[in-house]
Amino acid sequence: RIPEVIERLQRAGKDVALASLGLATLRRERKLLAELAESGLPVEVNDLTALRYLSPGSPFTVGPLVNVYNEGTLRFLAGRGATSLCLPPELAFSSVKTLAEAGTELGVDLEVWAFGRLPLALSARCYHARLAGLAKDSCQFVCDADPDGLPVETLDGQPFLAINGVQTVSERWANLAGDLAPLAEAGVGALRLSPHTGDMVEVARLFWAAADGRMAPDEALAELAALAPERRFANGFLFGQSGAEWTH
Repeated sequence: RIPEVIERLQRAGKDVALASLGLATLRRERKLLAELAESGLPVEVNDLTALRYLSPGSPFTVGPLVNVYNEGTLRFLAGRGATSLCLPPELAFSSVKTLAEAGTELGVDLEVWAFGRLPLALSARCYHARLAGLAKDSCQFVCDADPDGLPVETLDGQPFLAINGVQTVSERWANLAGDLAPLAEAGVGALRLSPHTGDMVEVARLFWAAADGRMAPDEALAELAALAPERRFANGFLFGQSGAEWTH
């Protein structure tokens, strides 16, 4: 299926990159990393293990699962060939601004997680497989049954988190459509929209319109909310607050 998706995206004029796993623990997973490096397509590194399989100095991008919290880490990755980097979503605006300035000096483009459930933690074990009574190596891709993640509630029935295979993600959806102007001024050049069920084409259109000034931030937020009224949004991390907070 992946080759077909790649071909379809390339026919549509898209730049395609292959993202590495966020936690490679098995031999077959390390083999997948080696195959990514030999694919001929740009690689997004989400586990530093992937660097072992990339030729020194060969260009790559860095995903949000790599903990880049300071200029030293950014400088190291730039020295290894990083050309762009999606920052971890838990960073506050002051840190984003500092790293964007460093990225400009180093020639590394900065991206932020702007929409979708936030990645919070990874496990070597697969929650979905265990819940279904299966082993991780023979999971039958049971996570496909929950394309937006499986909701997790507290003991008293309050929405808390969601699980997605080996990943723990936020219950709330990140939404930075109302915060794009200061991010652009800080030097952020790209936004990551995490795919979910629903009309992602319309989500992308709304973010694009808000980013280039064709739509007011409040209008974009209202239309995003109308697409899925049941979703709860959050942007607290950007303002140094609890990640589940919503400032709009």
